[in-house]
Amino acid sequence: MSHTVIADFKCNAGTGADFIKLLHESLPDTRAFEGCELIEVYSDIENPDRILLFEKWASREKHVAYMAWRVENGMAEMLAPFMSGVPETLHLQVEEG
Repeated sequence: MSHTVIADFKCNAGTGADFIKLLHESLPDTRAFEGCELIEVYSDIENPDRILLFEKWASREKHVAYMAWRVENGMAEMLAPFMSGVPETLHLQVEEG
């Protein structure tokens, strides 16, 4: 079953656009990562320094592997200067009914 993730990044004031640019540079690698089905970048209309990623993965395990890879390859360190706090990650499941 597919796994949905929403990652919520709160950036330092005035850094949202640069953060998005860095994300877009890294997205080809994300999309090529095993298990990635979809990743989209959104900005909050009311607060352009709040960036959200909407992600679909083949499984939660694939997302966990991806996150470990991003820590190993230094992406987390590259994003840290933009952050005003720890990003929030939501793991969602579909509720049939």
